[in-house]
Amino acid sequence: MFKRRIIFTGGGSAGHVTANLILISRLLQEQWEIHYIGSKHGIERQLIGKIPAVHYHAVATGKLRRYWAWANVSDVFKIILGVLQAYLLILRIKPHVCFSLGGFVAVPAVVGARWNRVPVLILEPDLHPGLANRLSRRYAQMMCTTFMDTATFASTKGSGKTMYVGPVIREELKLGSRARGIHFCRFVSDRPILLIMGGSQGSEKLNRMVLETLPELLKRYQIIHICGTGKLNSSFPSFAGYKAFEYVHEELADLMVMADMVVSRAGSNAIHEWLLLRKPMLLIPHANGGSRVGQTLNAKYFQERGYARVLQEEELTAQTFLRDINLVYMERDRMVGHMRASGTDNAVDKVLQLIRTTVSSVERAEHE
Repeated sequence: MFKRRIIFTGGGSAGHVTANLILISRLLQEQWEIHYIGSKHGIERQLIGKIPAVHYHAVATGKLRRYWAWANVSDVFKIILGVLQAYLLILRIKPHVCFSLGGFVAVPAVVGARWNRVPVLILEPDLHPGLANRLSRRYAQMMCTTFMDTATFASTKGSGKTMYVGPVIREELKLGSRARGIHFCRFVSDRPILLIMGGSQGSEKLNRMVLETLPELLKRYQIIHICGTGKLNSSFPSFAGYKAFEYVHEELADLMVMADMVVSRAGSNAIHEWLLLRKPMLLIPHANGGSRVGQTLNAKYFQERGYARVLQEEELTAQTFLRDINLVYMERDRMVGHMRASGTDNAVDKVLQLIRTTVSSVERAEHE
């Protein structure tokens, strides 16, 4: 039986994989043949490797740095090797389309697809396009954007290949149950619940700050602390009203719905999920690394629209942490009101329709 074939790529962080997982789930229901190109040991392999129906292919990858480092020299050769590996893989697989969510691991697949004359579609999750997607965009048929302002900005930079679609997020999060979450954590229903999470890989500084301020926080809040894989150890205390987890799978939707407010990094996928669930946010963007600019701009965008308060990591102290958590809690009704007025777009269906339309064009060309 004829199957439509697609290659997904993207990685380096969970944010560069999550939207792909949502799209993959829908396309598997339509019996597509799905391949994924990523790195050998990255988080994308951990997440995609759990799906038996998806064929995972590892290629060499190199980090794209904006600053001088000796590793840039060796990484250039890794990127070249990765491009050649991706080119040969795509030549063999013969996909109808390549879909990229960005991150430095995506560049070899995007270039390899273009060399094979395979159409490339990109989704930019952040307000400010990352370096990988800025490089990849020249090879793409279309760049979809999560933020309306990204599409406007990109269209002024000399290319019309941009389309605003909105956030690709899991609508099933709305199916979470506050009652199940409270039962799972053994909390009570008449005290406010604060959820703290430092991103898919955790934040050492945020984890330390939680432990330092925990006695004071517990005077007012019940706390769910998702500290990141490998970050939970014997130093984490055991108190009534405090639950610490490395990572949460099946119960995550219940915990998210249960929370009255959240302290979070400012990755695009995470903050749009909080927006979907109308959870007031204290956002602490990354202070260093390639994600700094993207997260800082995402957080500022949400603060300007009244969805969140922002605390920069370099300003993070016990005093500012406690102060801003309490301010968000006091302003929660106003923030929820702004969130209700924000509206949502069905980005998943828009992106899937773009993928289907692109493949239909390829199929027509093959039969002409």
